[in-house]
Amino acid sequence: MYIPSAFRADDRAALHDLIERHGFGTLVTVIDGAPFATHLPFLLDRENGVLLGHVARANPHWRALDGTAESLVIFQGPHGYVSPSWYTTAPAVPTWNYAAVHVYGVPRLMEADARLLDLLARLVDRYESGRERPWAMDLPADYQRKMLQAIVGFEVPMTRVEGKFKLNQNRSAEDRQGVIEALRAGDGEEQELAEFMLRYAPPR
Repeated sequence: MYIPSAFRADDRAALHDLIERHGFGTLVTVIDGAPFATHLPFLLDRENGVLLGHVARANPHWRALDGTAESLVIFQGPHGYVSPSWYTTAPAVPTWNYAAVHVYGVPRLMEADARLLDLLARLVDRYESGRERPWAMDLPADYQRKMLQAIVGFEVPMTRVEGKFKLNQNRSAEDRQGVIEALRAGDGEEQELAEFMLRYAPPR
């Protein structure tokens, strides 16, 4: 990923936070000489520096996750259009602010059903825990076995992590303040981007 120095994000905790908040990532692997991508939710194991996921067994992607070739996992954080009319200085042109994390590693398959079942339970807990009436993974044994046979679990040891937070760091504090105020008046994603800017590129 091309990362100008002004936009480089090296704080490992900040990169992990983005992965956890925006855990629906894109797994990219070269298969038969061409890139192959699958979009899926990931869990981050911070302690061991590993991403955990699963794909449908019908998806041929899993056959390339055999511990021999590197893959890339892409996570996209808040992003949005930036109008030059929001700046205090002129002339200027439009741009796009965004945050992204790229994780590189050599995936390997989960061999034990117990590990895959644990991953599914953690995924369910991750996305159900905040609901008023969380769904519990209490399934009939035969149905659960059938569902497990239809998916393949894998893990990606994070050998390299790159972060890019492009948040107008190359412009003045006054320009960043104007962008933040305009984004705060927008929709939900724009408001999230404004808060992200306040945290990682404050106008001071």
